[in-house]
Amino acid sequence: MQAPGGPQEDPTGGFKYGGWTVGYWDDLLGGVMGEQMAEPLDLLLGRKNYEIFAAYWPYVKGDDPTACKLNSAKKYVASMTLKKLDWNNSTLLEGGIVQEIKNLKEQDGPELQVHGSGNLIQTLLKHDLVDEFRLNIFPITLGTGKRLFGEGTIPAGFKVVHSKTSTTGVIIADYERAGNVKTGSFALETPTEAELSRRKRLNEGN
Repeated sequence: MQAPGGPQEDPTGGFKYGGWTVGYWDDLLGGVMGEQMAEPLDLLLGRKNYEIFAAYWPYVKGDDPTACKLNSAKKYVASMTLKKLDWNNSTLLEGGIVQEIKNLKEQDGPELQVHGSGNLIQTLLKHDLVDEFRLNIFPITLGTGKRLFGEGTIPAGFKVVHSKTSTTGVIIADYERAGNVKTGSFALETPTEAELSRRKRLNEGN
């Protein structure tokens, strides 16, 4: 999930494939993004994504609907290093970030969306704080970079509630939390001693 929109978004670790989603963008993906942001929303962002967004969206000219939505939304920023937030409607979550997020989730208010923010998402996954994933799965492998489901992700079940495929092969799927992981086995059952004895008697009878 690292640096999907451009080479300079996040070159951490020498990542050299920044902008890997650009060649797959089409009208369907743009429309889905618009639908996901159509209702009232608040944003929960990590430091890096907040800085990327704050350096871009306030300066978009005209009536761009995405810019208008993001600029007017409440922004909650999870960071231990930022001291000043210049983007309007921004609030810094300090101290116990996990508890702060739990408090936000318990409040009445619009949907709380996380965009990017790979490091923050690892914390959310570790503490089972994600209710829904809206994933765009691209037909490409990179073999390096930051993972969405990194170490510390707890086992969890999800169900698909919506899915479609773009003209460029991107799978757009929404997953809702659905209990724990269910396990089973396709292995053949080993007969018990009683079953083996019964089979032997049947064979002898024949």
